[in-house]
Amino acid sequence: MEKVIEIKHLTKKYPLYAKNSDRFFEAFNPFKKSYHKDFLALNDINFSVNKGECFGIIGTNGSGKSTLLKIITGVLSQTEGDVIVNGKVSALLELGAGFNMDYTGLENISMNCMVYGYTKEETNNLIPKICEFADIGDFINQPVKSYSSGMFARLAFAVAININPEILIVDEALSVGDIFFQAKCYKKFEEFKKMGKTILFVTHDMTSILKYCDRVMVLNRGEFIQIGNPAECVNTFKKILSDSYHDKEETKEELKEEKQIKELEDGSKWMDKLPINPQKNVYGNKKAEIIDFGLFDKNGNLTNSFDKFSTVTLKVKAIFNQDVKDPIFTFKLKNRKGLEIEGSNTWYENIEFGEIKEGTKMMVTFKFDVPLSADQYLLDISITRFENDNLEILSRNYEITTIDVISGKQNVGFVDPNCKIEFEKE
Repeated sequence: MEKVIEIKHLTKKYPLYAKNSDRFFEAFNPFKKSYHKDFLALNDINFSVNKGECFGIIGTNGSGKSTLLKIITGVLSQTEGDVIVNGKVSALLELGAGFNMDYTGLENISMNCMVYGYTKEETNNLIPKICEFADIGDFINQPVKSYSSGMFARLAFAVAININPEILIVDEALSVGDIFFQAKCYKKFEEFKKMGKTILFVTHDMTSILKYCDRVMVLNRGEFIQIGNPAECVNTFKKILSDSYHDKEETKEELKEEKQIKELEDGSKWMDKLPINPQKNVYGNKKAEIIDFGLFDKNGNLTNSFDKFSTVTLKVKAIFNQDVKDPIFTFKLKNRKGLEIEGSNTWYENIEFGEIKEGTKMMVTFKFDVPLSADQYLLDISITRFENDNLEILSRNYEITTIDVISGKQNVGFVDPNCKIEFEKE
């Protein structure tokens, strides 16, 4: 296959100084003494991208994804290694890149076309197409500094795809657009692939990775981890998120067992390794308190990312600070707007605990399926009870974390009907 991007032994270092004056002392030290430490944003990265494929790059924040794309597009220079790009590149990086905020949308279109080598006549032919795709109306004649993030994304993507690139590079920029604009963009992705163009795609949306990418590369803390098919790489990424990824596969089960024992014996918490919402809503009278919780996939890995239709195991640990009769443990999933999607509790499931004595530690395990549309859902967990028909809140953790449901298959609504379609021709 023809390679359009080749990366060989790519390394990017940033000098880190303890204080600003160290820069001065290092610059003018007659003995060339170093006053900084090197931070490796990328360390000896090697890969290639074939013509016509959609190549995904995934990793946690700080793994070096955006740095890598900036080096490929020439925004940054590498410290070591070679970057070979064969083809006309159009890049959609962070919002604002390549745009003058004081210019109007129309002026920015003209400026970008000029940068890509288009004549005035060619630019005039492109402008109607770009304006039609962006679909921001009369705002095209307003300074882009007055645009919302969604409008800006529309214009930036419209410019990027209509300058006829051979290689399209997209870095998370689509996440700010509304669902209709995103659908339009992904349809364009499909068109680009059919035309034999190459897409380099960075996103945290694992559903998009599974659906659109031919191959995927996983980065972690500037290090190359894996290149392979999307499903395998997404699974590796989920392990990295839950701190359960290990280089040596032969010791995986042994390490997993040790990890579970350690979490139970040394006081470490599952929730410390999950993405906790900084705006979580925690309250209650503290007669009982939720002290820890964990989410586990079918293989027992601690994670908040699950395949559609898979089973989630939710473990909730609590301590009782007073005697409590018939506590009720609950969970529910909500969408971004707060609409309750699914959930249950021990009362609904006809489980009665009787009286729990002060000082008791308890763990309740819920197992439930997620036949939900691919999206992020907010998790609520709580301990309540009824006292003379009044609901008493002992410990409530609202919107404590997210559950990410991923799938390469789309559907309408919140729940996937798992539709099967048959047809016959006569």
